[in-house]
Amino acid sequence: MFNILDYQGDIIRPPSEAFSIILQVTTGCSHNRCTFCGAYRDKSFQIKPAKRVEQDLDFAATWCKRQSTLFLADGDALALPDAELTALLMQIREKLPWIRRVSSYASCQNIEAKTDEQLLAYRQLGLSRLYLGLESGHDPTLKAIGKGVASEAMITAGQRVRTAGIFMSVTCLLGIAGASLSLEHAEATAAVLNRMQPHQIAVLTLMLLPNTPLYQQMLANRFTLPDQVQLFRELRCLLAGLGPHRTQFHANHASNYFSLDGRLPKDKERMLATIDQALAGALPLKPEPFRAL
Repeated sequence: MFNILDYQGDIIRPPSEAFSIILQVTTGCSHNRCTFCGAYRDKSFQIKPAKRVEQDLDFAATWCKRQSTLFLADGDALALPDAELTALLMQIREKLPWIRRVSSYASCQNIEAKTDEQLLAYRQLGLSRLYLGLESGHDPTLKAIGKGVASEAMITAGQRVRTAGIFMSVTCLLGIAGASLSLEHAEATAAVLNRMQPHQIAVLTLMLLPNTPLYQQMLANRFTLPDQVQLFRELRCLLAGLGPHRTQFHANHASNYFSLDGRLPKDKERMLATIDQALAGALPLKPEPFRAL
């Protein structure tokens, strides 16, 4: 039995998984071609040996009994073949019966590769939350940043996850379309979210990382990041465009200049008023050195 969990490289997880057991079942990302993402540039995608993962589960069974949630790392554990993912979820249920929620990142491509029956089976085995990186509902932007899918595929993937009874958290990225397409990106993203109807919307702000192609595009004057005012207008446009479906709305990530947190539709006007305060210069903003991914 190992006396620590096996982690290879940096581990990325959503903010809401801060207190979860982090079980690394893959390394890297099976897509790893998004121009803005530097998280897995130093890793090749691999599925970790089942024996190593089983040893980590044995460790968690002894030392992690106070934690009630578990997150499957790295970039998209849903890339596991169906038989392996099914066996893993069954092991978690057997060895860690107190776990109330198992979560994972999920790419659109890996959701597409699963059948409706498989998604439903995962939910029945305890996989109850997936985090999907939409980034933008604007098709030219999705193509430019190398997501590998168009918005219609994102909508279908999100709807299928909801139909399976899995909590769907969708991430959107302010600034990803650049300064010239900022509002088009916001409008299109709101339209996609209205059709997808996720349980949770998480809004982050783009921070350019030196190890990414998008950073190189910025250095070559082929990409211009929106300024603060443009980013706040983009956020306002996105929020204002969301329909009456009930969802959690979070723009409280460390990358953002200020925090928004509420439930739609009931908190929409309050959050729009907060953005208007920021646009008027009447809201304290996070200093640049304190922003982070």
